[in-house]
Amino acid sequence: MGKPHPIELRQRVVDHVSEGNTHRSAAARFRVSVKFVNDMVKLAKTTGGLLPKKQGNGGGHGKLSAHRDWVAGRIGERRDLTTAELAGEFTAITGMPVHRSSIWRLLQDLGLTHKKRPASRRTEAARGH
Repeated sequence: MGKPHPIELRQRVVDHVSEGNTHRSAAARFRVSVKFVNDMVKLAKTTGGLLPKKQGNGGGHGKLSAHRDWVAGRIGERRDLTTAELAGEFTAITGMPVHRSSIWRLLQDLGLTHKKRPASRRTEAARGH
């Protein structure tokens, strides 16, 4: 997602239009789209300010967010669970189907992912000797 235009630019565009210039001339002068000029003038009239709206959806409100503790607990009990196994258990318990990639994203949010090490760098216990 792109960054919002700076407040200074927004203010200069609105000031240019309020001086009696057209939206098209403001767009050409400041090298922005006519829609941007329209939006800024409308925003200034309705809210009195030019602050950009917050971007993104806020996060933390997916269907798994209410079950974070359960997932963390299951991983705590059995660290070698795969995302497919965890998704299957979750569906069996809650009746709500969930894809393993959704489980993976939740595990990433919880900081419970790990990178497998090559056999040469594994500990004796991990090698199974």
